[in-house]
Amino acid sequence: MAREQAAVLTGGAREIAPATGKLGVMLVGLGAVSTTFIAGVENVRRGRALPIGSLSQMATIRLGRRTEKRMPKIKDFVPLADLNDLVFTAWDPIPDDAYTAAVKAGVLDRHEHLDPIKPFLQGIKPMPAVFDQYYVKRLQGTNVKRGKNKRELAEQLREDMRTFKKSAGVDRLVVVWCASTEVFLTPGPAHQSLQAFEQAMEQNDQSIAPSMLYAYAALMENVPFANGAPNLTVDLPVMERLAEERHVPIGGKDFKTGQTMMKSVLAPAFKARMLGLSGWYSTNILGNRDGEVLDDPESFKTKEESKLGLLEHILQPDLYPELYGKVYHKVRINYYPPRGDNKEGWDNIDIFGWLGYPMQIKVDFLCRDSILAAPIVLDLALFFDLAGRAGLSGIQEWLSFYFKSPQFAQGLYAEHDLFIQQTKLKNTLRWMMGEEQITHLGIEYYEYAEK
Repeated sequence: MAREQAAVLTGGAREIAPATGKLGVMLVGLGAVSTTFIAGVENVRRGRALPIGSLSQMATIRLGRRTEKRMPKIKDFVPLADLNDLVFTAWDPIPDDAYTAAVKAGVLDRHEHLDPIKPFLQGIKPMPAVFDQYYVKRLQGTNVKRGKNKRELAEQLREDMRTFKKSAGVDRLVVVWCASTEVFLTPGPAHQSLQAFEQAMEQNDQSIAPSMLYAYAALMENVPFANGAPNLTVDLPVMERLAEERHVPIGGKDFKTGQTMMKSVLAPAFKARMLGLSGWYSTNILGNRDGEVLDDPESFKTKEESKLGLLEHILQPDLYPELYGKVYHKVRINYYPPRGDNKEGWDNIDIFGWLGYPMQIKVDFLCRDSILAAPIVLDLALFFDLAGRAGLSGIQEWLSFYFKSPQFAQGLYAEHDLFIQQTKLKNTLRWMMGEEQITHLGIEYYEYAEK
């Protein structure tokens, strides 16, 4: 449908500009996640693989009553950019091209998925990054921008966006943060207004992290921005206000891939059955660049905050103190180089049931971190572009399905239940296209509905 779209959709649907021309996908970071995403899309485009894990490409969406049997694929229902229209670029402090970076990451089979597209990957060379080792202490890089202050660095990023859009011949841009976790920061005076933020950039204020410069540059260029790490980045008053004023979609944070995805499935199940929870111990071992970065206590603190909040929001201990008022929740991440990108997430879960009798569940998820993250990057690029063309500005809470720590509007709370998030995502697509919402009431199928 996207490629056949010739005019703005109107009628009962929200007005959505057509996905004409090319979409430039600008990635912050050209490591394991980004190269797995790029190489994966190119393999799919060449008919050599399937986009498994991508809702935008493989999932269907029910329309109307069950008896109508209307269940198109999402990509055939909403006007998404076509995979053949995606053009990639990235920033990274390490100068390796996408092929070299992918080989070093060791995620994809070199002979099956990298060598057949080697010239394509070699053609993607990272632009110099805004990088400061103060914020990511375990990484070093030489491919970095220089400037007298952070405001000048942000202007260089804006110029990168304009240059890429022109040189690559793309019509629209979207930025996805796929880089490392920065040290833990909290919002302060510099993050409250545009004037304060720009002044802080000019003064090289330490509270302005590199990820915030990318977000600022994207918003000033009217480019949607998705944050795949637990950094503050766009989760700041100044960014939220700027996104609304400039009518640009933003969202985050932290891709929901392995262990947290499982928590967002299991915790709602315990709550649905009113089973109590006394403790949940989670540990991870991984050996990729992400694991090395998180070996630094300050970066781990940022990730820990993202991982810990989920259970409390799902279980609502204030409403169910007898069941969830005394939960002991511990999260650990350990850098273990031999494991590479093949992360292992181990959970010990202590629950209790009828009359308080204890039970245990143990989960050992031997997952591939970047394999789970790559389709999330694809979906976010396509859906944030769709949001921009549909005039949806500011926080895109309907895409919380993809994030560990979703952003939300002031006065609300984050919705972490994976299945509620999926319903929210699909109902938003139905709303965009003028279709009825699916509530799963189903009362209309039975005689007593008329009584």
